[in-house]
Amino acid sequence: MSTLTEVAPTGVWELPEEFVALRETVRRFMETEVLTIEETLAHDTAGLPRELLLPLQAKARDLGLWSLQTPEAYGGAGLSLLGQVVVAEEAAKCRMGAFFPALGAFGGNPPIVMYGASPEQFARFAQPILDGTATKAYTAISEPGGGSDPARAIQLKAVRDGDHYVLNGAKMWTSHADGADWGIVYARTGEGRDGISCFVVEKDTPGLSIRRIEVMASFSPYELHFDDVRIPVEFRIGEEGKGFAQASSTLVHGRILYAAGPIGIAQAALQMACEWAKNRDVFGGKLAEKQGIQWMLVDSEVELRAARLLTYQAAWNADLGKDVRVDASVAKMYGTETAYRVVDRCIQIHGALGLADELPLERWFRDLRVKRLGEGATEVQRVVIARDLLK
Repeated sequence: MSTLTEVAPTGVWELPEEFVALRETVRRFMETEVLTIEETLAHDTAGLPRELLLPLQAKARDLGLWSLQTPEAYGGAGLSLLGQVVVAEEAAKCRMGAFFPALGAFGGNPPIVMYGASPEQFARFAQPILDGTATKAYTAISEPGGGSDPARAIQLKAVRDGDHYVLNGAKMWTSHADGADWGIVYARTGEGRDGISCFVVEKDTPGLSIRRIEVMASFSPYELHFDDVRIPVEFRIGEEGKGFAQASSTLVHGRILYAAGPIGIAQAALQMACEWAKNRDVFGGKLAEKQGIQWMLVDSEVELRAARLLTYQAAWNADLGKDVRVDASVAKMYGTETAYRVVDRCIQIHGALGLADELPLERWFRDLRVKRLGEGATEVQRVVIARDLLK
């Protein structure tokens, strides 16, 4: 695959040819494999049973669509961030797309911090995910009393006791905690930014309890309670006190990828709205002939184009090794806010049908409301951008 420096855009920005081909492969897979399965499932289904998931994953493997974020050295596809964004946008174009892109067909990727783990740690925890014999792992950062600044918000204590650490406290809003075999947990081992460490916690560890948090979306996060949870020292990832640096790099790139899925969902919703407007008879004509409807569609298309380019640019710059903290905040903020507005308009265009579970629109609307908060709320991204503007 050619590097970004070899395909730098001249004049009008164009997506590199290999990513155009990748997008088409994912699009065909979604149309022929994913959507046909999803049509048989209940409206608010979250995830596939293994008897449906495993055959779907086998087909994805045959196409090379497996563990796309994982570097080739570890057995993954090794896609650049721009490639991951292209896939994420297409893979989100299904009813479950906000939280289960392509219904989970493309396999799991170990948390990024595992690439800095020891060979023994990687083999024990991460490799089964790449092999498809284990579920994805969760990452627990947020806490009940904390905001979006992990350097201050993390209060879960990890106290060294001989060859173990003892964890006490809680984590909130953790995705996939129920079905994962293990997770990455950030805990405080000292003061300030240099007092946060990263640990692997297995699901059956004594003292760990997990509670589902019911939310408005179709997919629920979880609260984790740690009551004298003893973790072996060899389960710490990296050096003690280096967890904040590990988390920060993960969060920045994660925001760019996070923006892509909502854009794909909103684009699918817009296409549905265009088709509906062209065929819906109202007041002696088609809905699409009404200027008010046309402008809603046009505004949606223009905003989605802008959101897509901002997200692609952020990914491009990340792949070139640039500092993308601000780019990531711009992409995440504008991408999720735009997607939410677009789906809201599409529901309005569909009228009462847009609220019914005959269509995916109302589920997308609920899920995208959550996306405006995930990976740092819109207001947090504005703070990051404002600091850069005013520094």
